[in-house]
Amino acid sequence: MMIEEAKKLAAWTAVNNHVQTNQILGIGSGSTIVHAVHRLAERVKQENLSIICIPTSFQARQLILQNGLTLSDLDRHPELDVAIDGADEVDLDLNLIKGGGGCLLQEKIVAGYAKCFIVIADYRKKSKSFGEQWKKGIPIEVVPMAYVPVTRALVKRFGGAVELRMAVNKAGPVVTDNGNFLLDWKFDNVHKWNEVNMAIKMIPGVVETGLFINMAERVYFGMEDGSISVLDKPVH
Repeated sequence: MMIEEAKKLAAWTAVNNHVQTNQILGIGSGSTIVHAVHRLAERVKQENLSIICIPTSFQARQLILQNGLTLSDLDRHPELDVAIDGADEVDLDLNLIKGGGGCLLQEKIVAGYAKCFIVIADYRKKSKSFGEQWKKGIPIEVVPMAYVPVTRALVKRFGGAVELRMAVNKAGPVVTDNGNFLLDWKFDNVHKWNEVNMAIKMIPGVVETGLFINMAERVYFGMEDGSISVLDKPVH
């Protein structure tokens, strides 16, 4: 219950602070986003806001439609004002691990074309460094034919262990909204994440990584005591 309240608090605060009329919004995926979309729908009704929503996944698309919000796509709206999304882990530099829900490619595209990328999360996602809270590894989306050589290349180059993510209620691997497979890389030491991210993306067959480096402007964490913790992007 406390976790749901924390998610809701972060989501509501972000929607209240960053959404205004005549905006194009990127709508992320996952459980925390559900609260954001509910709040968005309330504000649209109460304040008669004119908002257009771009989804990051099939789940986000359904949420937008179920809440009576205006759905569009990047073909019609290639530049967004704000993208709001969750994260699996956030470090002190506001780097993120995303993709636990399997939507990392579309999430990164939407966040990347937004003028401002805002992250909402509960207190369990806040870390000093990656791997402190999130134990499932870094998701990497790969073309199905390449998952074995990519797995070998990752372990050879960076160590750790790599697993092909398997589906729960169907036989075989998880297939993303884009028809790809997901690898989860369980790293075993501290890396320079910016360099690692670039290097992984250069491996043939890798589509995208769940490392969101230097992308988030601000993160809202709903805390256990009912307060909000706000982290802003460090100024270097």
